[in-house]
Amino acid sequence: MTYRAPVKDMLFVMKELANIDAVARLPGFEDAGYDTAQAVLEECAKLNENVVEPLNRVGDTNPTSFNAGVVTATPGFKDAFKQYTEGGWQGLHHPADFGGQGLPKLIHAACQEMVNSAGLSFALCPLLTDGAIEALLTAGSDEQKMAYIPKMIDGTWTGTMNLTEPQAGSDLAAVRTKAEPQPDGSYKVFGTKIFITWGEHDMAENLVHLVLARVVGAPEGVKGISLFIVPKFLVKADGSLGVRNDVHCVSIEHKMGIKASPTAVLQYGDNGGAIGYLVGQENRGLEYMFVMMNAARFGVGVQGIAVAEAAYQRAVQYARDRIQSRPVDGSLPGPGAIIQHPDVRRMLMTMRAYVEGCRAMALVAAAAYDASHHHPDAEVRKQNQTFYEFLVPLIKGYSTEMSLEVTSLGVQVHGGMGYIEETGAAQLYRDAKILTIYEGTTAIQANDLVGRKTSRDGGTSAKAIAAQIEATENALAARFSQEAKAFAKRLTAARLAFLDVVDFVAGHTRASPNAVFAGSVPYLMLAGNVMAGWQMGRALLAAEDRLAAGEDVAFMQAKITTARFYGDHILTKVGGLRDSIVEGAAGVTDMALEAF
Repeated sequence: MTYRAPVKDMLFVMKELANIDAVARLPGFEDAGYDTAQAVLEECAKLNENVVEPLNRVGDTNPTSFNAGVVTATPGFKDAFKQYTEGGWQGLHHPADFGGQGLPKLIHAACQEMVNSAGLSFALCPLLTDGAIEALLTAGSDEQKMAYIPKMIDGTWTGTMNLTEPQAGSDLAAVRTKAEPQPDGSYKVFGTKIFITWGEHDMAENLVHLVLARVVGAPEGVKGISLFIVPKFLVKADGSLGVRNDVHCVSIEHKMGIKASPTAVLQYGDNGGAIGYLVGQENRGLEYMFVMMNAARFGVGVQGIAVAEAAYQRAVQYARDRIQSRPVDGSLPGPGAIIQHPDVRRMLMTMRAYVEGCRAMALVAAAAYDASHHHPDAEVRKQNQTFYEFLVPLIKGYSTEMSLEVTSLGVQVHGGMGYIEETGAAQLYRDAKILTIYEGTTAIQANDLVGRKTSRDGGTSAKAIAAQIEATENALAARFSQEAKAFAKRLTAARLAFLDVVDFVAGHTRASPNAVFAGSVPYLMLAGNVMAGWQMGRALLAAEDRLAAGEDVAFMQAKITTARFYGDHILTKVGGLRDSIVEGAAGVTDMALEAF
């Protein structure tokens, strides 16, 4: 397969839905308008199509290796990473003060999608480094920022996040790694961390581990967790590398997918203690790590979109080439390409509509993030922050669950050949499974949506978004086209179902938590479906306008058709989800535990 970055669709979303012209009016982004985005995306596409994507299959068949504590990346990865960082891609949206390019998250998110479509295992290294940079920008001292961030941006060093321990998976209250204060202000860190993505490798000179640990005597639970920088090699005052720190990789995991991304078990303090440096204040580590976590959660959602895009492209290519069976309408005298069969077209349209809807949702959210950080009006910043934060669990949860359905359909389109590793469809399916798990499972995203994003404010934020959706419905209903009117009908039904669920969640979380949380993941899937569907409705409006102006007729017609499919075949699932959430809790909770 030859991956081709969907630059045209990304630029359409940026211009028509995410309003890149408004982003370019934000202070600091004056040079980051549509023309800049187009130039950056086209250059990014070249690197990922020509350098990263050819290594994706190689990484699956010749994964990262471990030998006596030494982790060696897949052949070709080190050179590709060098080209990636030398091209400035690691610092694309990070501040120019530290060597970055200071571009909007909107542009960075599109570039993130490309590198993840080209090679998910490869892309995880820069993703975790981005998170480490974000955490230090938020909570690091000026000295820490200057010592570590420029080196991570230029690719000399990479970053990791160390949360999980053998006894503490998602429950970080159970973290036991300890930190002992030293007279010089440093700490000695002792403990074991597992599932550390790119926790050891040979692609960079140093690794900057951000580690959650408890200072001796700290309170129990999440309130007693602090965040530490624990570099693989200690850093001298002049910025050069010193001695090896007491942190070692004792093994890497053998995984179902993302095999070229080393998932390390790291041991801290076996030989006297690993030297660590406190980030921010003691006992506020979880707060700082959530900055890193939120950046990573958005990034993982983009990974879901990326893998789904790759699966869609591969399936379309196969469906065009595979000759099998005579079309049911008799349009050919003999067998034809399977893309002519209605059910294959249904599968391809499902894949396409999901990807385009989720891409639009993610890029619109990225633009809101940019406004929340850069808009001069405090109230506008606050509104955009609330909108962005509501969407993050949906982007992470819905887009990654979507990627499982799409990559599974990709295997199905290939038929028996999809189950054969050589076609590459199976790798995408295997790789996608981790996305619903790491950086917080789908249930954890749903808990966030229920608790922090809906119940806490009584559904106010959700209802404010619903009001915006209603405005889109009205615009669609006012059009003369059959497609717009049909979509308006679907979107109205979906919005009303969404509001029913919001009222149920806001009204019952405190009094009947089991009833609400029994439907928390269905609520996430419903909300994600509605938000992506809303963007497809907006895309339909924009495409009709541009079609009327005679612009890019084939693309605009395809966008309208894809939106119509989303409305008729995906948005229509919302009603059933609404019923299962509002009326179906007993079926989840009433079974006696001993009966399972």
